[in-house]
Amino acid sequence: MGHVEVEPITDKQANFQVEYNKLTEIFKDVEEPKRKLVEGLIQEASFLYAENMELRKLLRVTGMVKTHPDHPEIQKQVPAAGQYLKNLNSYSVVIKTLNGILSKNAIDDTEDMSDFE
Repeated sequence: MGHVEVEPITDKQANFQVEYNKLTEIFKDVEEPKRKLVEGLIQEASFLYAENMELRKLLRVTGMVKTHPDHPEIQKQVPAAGQYLKNLNSYSVVIKTLNGILSKNAIDDTEDMSDFE
């Protein structure tokens, strides 16, 4: 039998999995149709989270803004910073949407219980 090479898990993949597991755990008690509905959003949030963790590593080295060495008043945003901010905005929208679905589910559960009181 030959030895099969297994690619090591990258930080990005690990970060994706951590975020995916966290969000999946949060939604574990949500009714099945809603869980199916949010599955894509959970994947997108996890992707954006993992991408931004990689960009943050890069930005720790480069900073978000480059300053001209002789003229500090001349500055420009590095491309990674722009992408980071776009991803962060998109991630925030997805998380807000997921939270809205989660909150709606909690309200629905409370209303269902009032029928038994």
